[in-house]
Amino acid sequence: MIFNEVGYYCFFLLPSILLFHLSKYSLRPWIITITGVLFFIYFGGIHFGGLFGSLAVIILLWEMLTSRFYKPKSLWSIFGVVQAIIVLCYFKYSGFFITIYNDLLNVFKLSDTQRFSNPILPLGISFFTFEFIHFASDRYKGKIGKTTLGEYGAFIFFFPTMVAGPIKRFEEFIPKLRCACVNLKLINRGITRILVGLAKKHALADTFGLISNSLNTDALYQADGITIIFWIFAYGMKIYFDFSGYSDIAIGSAYLFGIPVPENFNWPYLSRNIAEFWRRWHISLGRWIFDYVYVAVGGSLRSPIRTGFNLIMAFAVSGIWHGAAYNFIAWGLWHGIMMVIYRFWSYISLRLNVRLPAPVSIMITFIGVNLGWGLFCMDIKRAVFSFSKILAIL
Repeated sequence: MIFNEVGYYCFFLLPSILLFHLSKYSLRPWIITITGVLFFIYFGGIHFGGLFGSLAVIILLWEMLTSRFYKPKSLWSIFGVVQAIIVLCYFKYSGFFITIYNDLLNVFKLSDTQRFSNPILPLGISFFTFEFIHFASDRYKGKIGKTTLGEYGAFIFFFPTMVAGPIKRFEEFIPKLRCACVNLKLINRGITRILVGLAKKHALADTFGLISNSLNTDALYQADGITIIFWIFAYGMKIYFDFSGYSDIAIGSAYLFGIPVPENFNWPYLSRNIAEFWRRWHISLGRWIFDYVYVAVGGSLRSPIRTGFNLIMAFAVSGIWHGAAYNFIAWGLWHGIMMVIYRFWSYISLRLNVRLPAPVSIMITFIGVNLGWGLFCMDIKRAVFSFSKILAIL
């Protein structure tokens, strides 16, 4: 976790904040761009493949240059979307595609399975490619006006959000960049959020991790169903405190620049239904999936069956975005199916004028979401074994 390292604060965050606030407004986008490039080269090299991890910064620099050609209803804007998808698929999913191909050969008892060395996964690729797609798509639709090279560079190289979000929107980020100033209230909130994020990570996420780590050891095969449920629910708490803690540090870091970025978590485990959960959990991703996947394939404007299909497909994309493996697809489908069931229940309960008490709704949602983490945190074979154990106690 990069935000755990002293180097992040001493060599990047604090110097960048000072340079940013001491610079003229016209230079600030370039301060963010240059410090973001250095951040990517340094941490990309240390944590993501050495020299090749550092050289992956070329992807962002290329996007920065080609964005100059994006215009409303332009083929260049379409090219921008396509190239971002190709970059994401090659670096993150090429090995998974070969796995699927080999699995199909095995199913049909064919030979000549292929071997493939996965490419180095660039730092933050899942996040920055989604921001690329957002910008190119909204330029094509005319939702984003012409901008400067420096401002777009600041948008994609703003390092507090580069690693794990929140996923920004250009039209929201730039006005805040332009009017950023030294704001003692934001600085106080920023420092507080960073400290809260670190506490979540070290005091809570790591503690729950000591329990949930058993899911990926041989101890799983000796455990009974009740124990597995306990471990899965512990993982649900671990991932919440881990990821929300990471988001707190990113948001707090952005506050120190005087640039608020989107909130990402809002007490999701208190949600009364799965739709509300996704308005509270990884909010920036949920917005992105809704706008650029769900709406793009028709949203809820078609028949109920087609709407259900669109929901399941959108959540399948959300699943595969989280990781290149079968279990992530299964996790996405789990949430898509829960969403379809909720929509059906909403229709029935409205017609019959029946409503569950809030505590019951919260508990049902909490259980459904946390059981889904069993698909998220284990490979598909372990997940199938775990759920068979759980079903055996019912």
